Parts: sequence; C-alpha cells; structure tokens
Amino acid sequence: MGKSIELVKILKKRRINIACVQENKWVGSRAKDVDEYKLWFSGRSRDRNGVGILVDNDLREQVAGAKRVSDRLMTIQLVVGGFILHIISAYAPQTGFSEEEKRHFWEDLDAMKGGIPSTEKQFIGGDFNGHIRSISGGYDDVHGGSGFGDRNGGGIALLDFTKAFGLVVANSSFSKKEEHLTG
Repeated sequence: MGKSIELVKILKKRRINIACVQENKWVGSRAKDVDEYKLWFSGRSRDRNGVGILVDNDLREQVAGAKRVSDRLMTIQLVVGGFILHIISAYAPQTGFSEEEKRHFWEDLDAMKGGIPSTEKQFIGGDFNGHIRSISGGYDDVHGGSGFGDRNGGGIALLDFTKAFGLVVANSSFSKKEEHLTG
C-alpha cells in the first residue's frame, strides 16, 4: 500500500484526475480506496504484470462499471456530462514472451476496443513495450514525430493498432527531456 500512497501524492500534486498504471503487482480483481482516489485493478501475481486505473474523488462516483479481461487489460466506464467515457489500461507483453501471448494480447485489445460504440469516448493508457522511433515513417496520421529508439516489433504493433482504429499515439506529439527517455 505504501507505493500506492506515493503514487496518489504525485497524482494530486500534478492535479491528475485519472491515471492508468501497469506492472503494479496488485493481486485480485477488485476496487479499493487509496487516500483520495479509488483504484480498480486486475492482477494474478505479485511477481509480474497487473493493470489498474486510479480515479480521483471528483470523478469516482461517475464510474458506471469495470471490466477486467486479464492481468494485462482492463477498462472502466464513466458517465460524464452525458457522455460515456471508456478508460482502458493495457500492458503489452515485452521481449521474451511468446508470439502467441503477444498475439493474444492484441486480439483481446482489438475485441475490447471494437466493442465500444463509436458514439462513446475512449482513452487507452498503457505500456506497449515497444519503440515507435522519432521518425513517423508511414504513420504520419498517428505518430506525432517524437519517439525513442529504433522501431521494433512492439512499436510496429502499436502503430498498426493505432492506425486501424483511427487513434493517435499521444505522447509522440511531445518531445521529452533526454534524461526521461528509457532504453
């Protein structure tokens, strides 16, 4: 619970209403209060994976439901100002996992995304374990021109998914300080 409190302090300081978290190692499929936030999470093991979504006190009563697909994928639905908003937290398998497990993740995410009516709003927050590269190279409509590293399989899968659903990789639209980039 200590790390949860630390995270909530950062979210409050930065005035973040909703946060998707991955690789959190919370076990179970439930919701709990964490200071002035409510946390919905899904996880099977303290050793790996786990996804969650934190919602502050201002929005927590608008949460209409949660769906947990696995320890890598979940969503909550909020009703805000007459709109239905879906928040998806995703954690893609990284290097070393089988192609079958990676394929299964993308199929589950496709099904989740495809099951959301086009009239409803949606945001996906996740760790997709891929590099999209700083050059958009054929993905101009979904890539904002900022990225890191050489494009790899995980990055291609993310860009293809984003393009197929008419989404944008939002953090590729913002340059980052050198010390905030990871390898």
